[in-house]
Amino acid sequence: MITISLCMIVKNEEEVLARCLDTVKDLVEEINIVDTGSDDRTVEIAKSYTDRVFYFEWTGSFTEARNESFRYATQEYTLYLDADDVLLEKDREKLKALKENLDPAVDSVSMYYNAGMDEFGNITLQYRRNRLLKTSRNFKWQGDVHNYLVVSGHIINSDIAVTHKKTSHATGRNLDIYSKKIAKGETFGARDYFYYGNELRENGYPEEAIESYTKNIEMKEGWVEDKVYACLNRGDCYRFIGDLDKELASLFESFRFSRIPRPETCSRIGYNLQQKQEFSFAVYWYETAVNLKVDPNKWSFTYPAYSTWYPHLQLCVCHYNLHQFQKAWEHNEMARKYRPEDEKILFNKQLLEKKIPGGEGEEQ
Repeated sequence: MITISLCMIVKNEEEVLARCLDTVKDLVEEINIVDTGSDDRTVEIAKSYTDRVFYFEWTGSFTEARNESFRYATQEYTLYLDADDVLLEKDREKLKALKENLDPAVDSVSMYYNAGMDEFGNITLQYRRNRLLKTSRNFKWQGDVHNYLVVSGHIINSDIAVTHKKTSHATGRNLDIYSKKIAKGETFGARDYFYYGNELRENGYPEEAIESYTKNIEMKEGWVEDKVYACLNRGDCYRFIGDLDKELASLFESFRFSRIPRPETCSRIGYNLQQKQEFSFAVYWYETAVNLKVDPNKWSFTYPAYSTWYPHLQLCVCHYNLHQFQKAWEHNEMARKYRPEDEKILFNKQLLEKKIPGGEGEEQ
């Protein structure tokens, strides 16, 4: 059985640190916590779990802090978590099994990161990360804001998930880091333009975000997955400023990079056409979104809503406008399976049951 060092960086995490450690403390042989300047009870809480609490003066670089935390790992494998992450019970059991059966020739194990959950427990954003790493390989973090591990060798994909349970969002922090890079005259690469676009979009600067995404798309270098989402996110920005034609063009441009449709793209195209009251065309794209299969080994972002409740809910609306009330009811019921107490879905149910007695009859 392999042994694991847990490595974390923390700052002012008194609200969530114990919650995180309680889900993993019995699954690792060592806990290393690097504090970067807490002024609350974070260090006190950390010391109640481990005597391996270290201090690192914050330099403004998550990469430097994360690499510092990895420096303290002494076990065969290194696992990293953020303080607002947890392992759900099903994933704890999977990690136990992995420890017992992992081939020591494996250099890295990727796990899902459930980066968001809605109020009904549905995953809203999921992607893969290299999460369990052979310590002796001395893998390093890179990147100023959205850090990534440079990993090579024998990598396997697991179905274990780390679940993010953030209590607040640090609005503007990453945008400020990028602004300082620009002020210093630093050169941006394709990845920088993509994530800078994300920060601009999330902080309410859609026009500037469009410019940054376009720079990413036009560059020959860069990860193709970032270019797919640069097209989609740029489309969102066009929709925010009311330019539906440019939104649609940006969505279709994503096919240059993805080659085949994805639910995230199809649902957006469907909504664009729905806004234009082209309901029959919108139905086609929503149905395509529902029927597409998501690759479980996909590393880029996956937003499950775009292949589950969301297209079903919009299909309900489209079929209602086409006076196809039975189909509208069926799709609303499919959406209700994912969001049983959603007020919009319950309103639709009540409305449609007046059109179709009992909710299961023939169209009136």
